[in-house]
Amino acid sequence: MPYEVLALDVDGTLMRTDKVISQRTIDAVVDIQRRGIKVAIASGRSTAGIRKTAEKIRLDEFGGYIVSYNGACISNCRTGEIVYNINLPDGIVQDIYEFSKREKTGIMTYHDNDIIAENDADQYIQIDAKGCGISIRVVEDFGKEVTYPVNKCLLTGDPEYMAGVEKRAEKQFDGRLSVYRSEDFYVEMMPLGIDKAYGLSKLLKRLGYSRSQLICCGDGFNDISMIQYAGLGVAMANADEAVRRAADYIAPHCDEDGLVDVIERFIV
Repeated sequence: MPYEVLALDVDGTLMRTDKVISQRTIDAVVDIQRRGIKVAIASGRSTAGIRKTAEKIRLDEFGGYIVSYNGACISNCRTGEIVYNINLPDGIVQDIYEFSKREKTGIMTYHDNDIIAENDADQYIQIDAKGCGISIRVVEDFGKEVTYPVNKCLLTGDPEYMAGVEKRAEKQFDGRLSVYRSEDFYVEMMPLGIDKAYGLSKLLKRLGYSRSQLICCGDGFNDISMIQYAGLGVAMANADEAVRRAADYIAPHCDEDGLVDVIERFIV
């Protein structure tokens, strides 16, 4: 059965390490969309933080999709319609906030196209803001002020320390949240059972395709679920070893137009 849907992570997959999408990659992704292949960006970023990238590969023109917040929200790029959305359970943000204070981590979420955080000098929060091209809105008390629905919270800190935070968060929120790292310095606090694979399963159902018709490409820890779920799971050569072990195929490095290799090899 031919592949009909291509799902792409952003940093280290669609983008090179210099945060630029090569023209060769853009041309290849646009070409398969002209031929009827559906393309989705699947990212831990906010929807607002993906839109400009989606426009560069013309998802708005061809009716592609954004699967944002690690699978918690799905948007149609052509119409702007949100076709699926799930938020953190009511009241749990305060618990996450108290956990972050005990662990002495940074904490952030998203609202009205902004990052919400107590500290705009946090280097890891700045990485997300700069990468997504969105602003940081500083609040005095995150736990008290974030009372509106949000798709996820992110805990931030030095990579070696966050490995332990991830394990303690998994224990603290067992049965209440899904907890995993997207980068060495980010711990994702997600609605229970939500990851990129879950979001893409919802998208496939909407499009009328099976997982055997899906190619997923990524390089980060939060890409493992979709790589394992897809009919063809692809890890970039620049991916962590754990991500590569989960893949069916290892594509060339993102700086070597690895996605073009995947398209030319598997999408005829």
